[in-house]
Amino acid sequence: MFSIWEQRSFLAEPHLAVVGAGITGLFTALHYKRRFPEHRVLVLERGPHPSGASVKNAGFACFGSPSEILADIDAESAETAVARVAERWSGLQALRAELGDDRIGFERTGGHELFAEGDALYTRVADRFDELNRTLSPVFGRPVYEWRDHLKGDMGLRTGHVAFTDLEGPLDTGKLMQALLAKVREAGVEVRFGHQVKGMDLDDSGVLLDITGHEPVRAEHVVLALNGYTSELLPEAGIIPARGQVLLTSPIPGLRLNGTFHADEGYYYFRNYQGRVLLGGGRHLDKAGETTTEDAVTPMIQEALERMLREVILPGQSFTIEQRWSGVMGFRTHGKSPLVERTAQRIVIAAGLSGMGVAIGIRVAKKAADLIAE
Repeated sequence: MFSIWEQRSFLAEPHLAVVGAGITGLFTALHYKRRFPEHRVLVLERGPHPSGASVKNAGFACFGSPSEILADIDAESAETAVARVAERWSGLQALRAELGDDRIGFERTGGHELFAEGDALYTRVADRFDELNRTLSPVFGRPVYEWRDHLKGDMGLRTGHVAFTDLEGPLDTGKLMQALLAKVREAGVEVRFGHQVKGMDLDDSGVLLDITGHEPVRAEHVVLALNGYTSELLPEAGIIPARGQVLLTSPIPGLRLNGTFHADEGYYYFRNYQGRVLLGGGRHLDKAGETTTEDAVTPMIQEALERMLREVILPGQSFTIEQRWSGVMGFRTHGKSPLVERTAQRIVIAAGLSGMGVAIGIRVAKKAADLIAE
């Protein structure tokens, strides 16, 4: 027996249920609630807190390294690659404006890409460096990258060349998610943790969500914002999981790293976190093995990350590993553009953010909310 207060405030059928409380899911709920403040909006999250890639990443506010963008130009087209960079840049600006730099721990200390001496990748990038800046000028209105090789000595790195942009920097994704969660709740959105959706049934009047260990939830509309976990609920969507492994060292005395760093077309990434080196990547060494949603680390990739520490980041210095973890990103089978579309009359999917959820999650969410509102 339920009271009228329970029925109206806690048990009423939501107009929108969002599955997944990551950056995309929470912003989808927020955008929709602002547009329809009288509607009930519910977010369902499998973990005890936001627990997907949104809180498992390395905390980068970035829009792409020179080698990655050039690779995208060659694989697709200059027009497609530039539009993607513009979307990432607009997303980062929107994120910072919405939540505030202090609340997300953003520091505009610059983004770097490292190239080994004599590396063929460096030659390819150097030959097209001016071309790349010209190609990106419609987005930024000025050259965005420059060579700053002296930084390798300033920061104790063993590398050949350093490309630099002053527009990127690190942030704290834990603080980001706390700030976003507080804003979503303040707007009147209900968030339920420990609610894993394991199935859906669609009919003419709504969607019935089957939830492990809880009563089903019926909603008028549903947005699936599961990103790397999409295949578990909607395998036909073509979103492939991609695990990213990370490690964190103990404090390093005199650590001089400042900003964010990429290498090997973005497959390695690292930064200074409170005097420790936070390093992730290596997925390209075992793409088949890392196409998984399993939360684990593997000897092959962890050894490669430690080798990166010894040979490039902390040459000649001793270190110990304090923590290791992994996060699951979502990629599309073709291209890097996210999938935001209606898959059924009352269901919208927003996934496949290709490791750029911090940058584009807020804009992907806006598109998903707009589709529901149509």
